[in-house]
Amino acid sequence: MKVIVTGGSGFVGKRLKKVKPNWIYLSSSDVDLLSYDACLDYFSREKPDAVIHLAGKVGGIKDNATHPADFFYENSTINSNVVHACYKAGVKRLLASLSTCAFPDRLGTLSYPFTEEDFLNGPPAGTNRAYGFTKRALYIQIQSYRKQYGVDYSCFCPSNLYGPDDNFNIETSHFVPAMIKKIHEAKENEVVEFWGTGEPLRQQLFVDDLCKAIPELLEHHHGDTPIIVAPDENLSISKMIAIFCSMINKKIEVIFNGELDGQFRKDGSNGKFKELVQGFKFTPFEEGMIKTYEWYKKSISNRD
Repeated sequence: MKVIVTGGSGFVGKRLKKVKPNWIYLSSSDVDLLSYDACLDYFSREKPDAVIHLAGKVGGIKDNATHPADFFYENSTINSNVVHACYKAGVKRLLASLSTCAFPDRLGTLSYPFTEEDFLNGPPAGTNRAYGFTKRALYIQIQSYRKQYGVDYSCFCPSNLYGPDDNFNIETSHFVPAMIKKIHEAKENEVVEFWGTGEPLRQQLFVDDLCKAIPELLEHHHGDTPIIVAPDENLSISKMIAIFCSMINKKIEVIFNGELDGQFRKDGSNGKFKELVQGFKFTPFEEGMIKTYEWYKKSISNRD
């Protein structure tokens, strides 16, 4: 089976290659996915049996809040181009990544954890609204193509990702890699500042778990449900900081600046995923952090 992965040089793509080395990993240097003609030409020429769509502009809460137009334009354009080009090129199978960031902010009678049926039940959080709506548009586009053309296209929704090969640039990264870098570089008893209040809750999904899940979803997930892929653990920002400091025996003073707290919680139910992929085991947060920190230390050592 010939499988092409968009976003092949990105965070998930790099790790997925370790699980599925025979798949084809497409990067922006290979094809400009912002160009529909380039997309159509590539998929028509390569004629894949399936496409795993991971490509897109991603970033942490500060990056999303500062550059919403960039996030909206690039992601909406790439998603629209990839789906339509796959259809026009005759690609029979498409599996696209959404995000739990696209789920609604806390509204009305919604309860936690969210389920797939809640995906469109209210707008996403304001701090990542532009990005969230592009993921919703991707979901609606795939539903529409399924309905009109009868194609085997489907979606999945991973929760917050972390792990080896992540982006550790504090200005653009997500919380976990930023936390690792800040605390690693801090001196003993130094004051370390974090965004927000420390109270929001997050399901942190170890990236290699998602990479094990994707081939299973490709084989078994053929419906129109935006299957949630998320661990059971739902930890506060302050709790994750405490776990990491304890893990590496680093004593620091943590303060929160009260800005850009983001969505208070967005935990999703993994019930449908566990029904679909029997016996799947998620990596506990502390175990995943040990692996991630070991990778991080090696990566900075190699740079030195």
